[in-house]
Amino acid sequence: MPLSPNPYAALKEASQYVRLFRGKTFVVKVGGELLTEPKIRKALCEQLALLWSFSIRVVLVHGGGSELDAVCTAMGIPIQKVAGRRVTSPEILDAAKMVFAGQVHMDVLAELQAAGVPAVGLTGVDAGLVKAHRRPPVAVVPDGGTEPQLVDFGLVGDIDAVDPRVLTHLLEGGFMPVVAPLSGGVDGAIYNTNADTIAAGLAAALGAEKLFFLLSVPGLLKDVARSSSLIPHATLEELASFEAGGVISGGMRPKLAAVRAALEGGVASAHLVSGFAPDALLAEIFTNEGSGTMIVGPAPAAVAG
Repeated sequence: MPLSPNPYAALKEASQYVRLFRGKTFVVKVGGELLTEPKIRKALCEQLALLWSFSIRVVLVHGGGSELDAVCTAMGIPIQKVAGRRVTSPEILDAAKMVFAGQVHMDVLAELQAAGVPAVGLTGVDAGLVKAHRRPPVAVVPDGGTEPQLVDFGLVGDIDAVDPRVLTHLLEGGFMPVVAPLSGGVDGAIYNTNADTIAAGLAAALGAEKLFFLLSVPGLLKDVARSSSLIPHATLEELASFEAGGVISGGMRPKLAAVRAALEGGVASAHLVSGFAPDALLAEIFTNEGSGTMIVGPAPAAVAG
């Protein structure tokens, strides 16, 4: 016997979004810090499995920064980051290959398989998915600084082109691609490329409906010390004012740069969502209230006529 006047209200609400997004492409980027804890990794993969079961085409891009830090520390390799981005020495690149395309990659694939998803692992090197060149030294304003510094990020790749044909082939075959953040140069070089940047590039190239970043925080916060300061909705213009006001720092800087690139590349919306809160991704997609921060580009200009 029903325990409430309308126990099916949530199901009805969700069904409208299922119909809306069936057959659409979502790109989901998961930070490495969310993948080290088996229970969290399992819960995330179960949410992705539900999306797949609703015929939503999902491409998963994963990081592995925390695991890479741990491996580098164990091997005595110095770690340097500027404005949330890693400086990649030849030794760090070798470690990144082991972590990104090895340990983290296999754990995610195995968990998705256990959740019933036919997942296929790739890197940006596979089938020329992500072509890149070595980033030249660039001027960067460090967190807390006011003056730019010239920084050589080492063996970091800046994306030249994305060829999504291998992803399209897999998606059309009912598979879920899982992409590790390595890219390839035309000369055969391999580069460490920021996973947020790769996710944005893939989302734009695929014409994705949505791009998600799963985080260790609830979303974009006005005050990083208070989860209650969540910003539920923002535009690109508002992001610029937040950055100018010092709201955005550290690892959030490359994420929001990726958000901007994706929205300017035609992605309808980008979402910053907790990867730790139970079913936060599903709440963001299938409820009116959402759970994190939704970011949209400027509204199309009205056509006179």
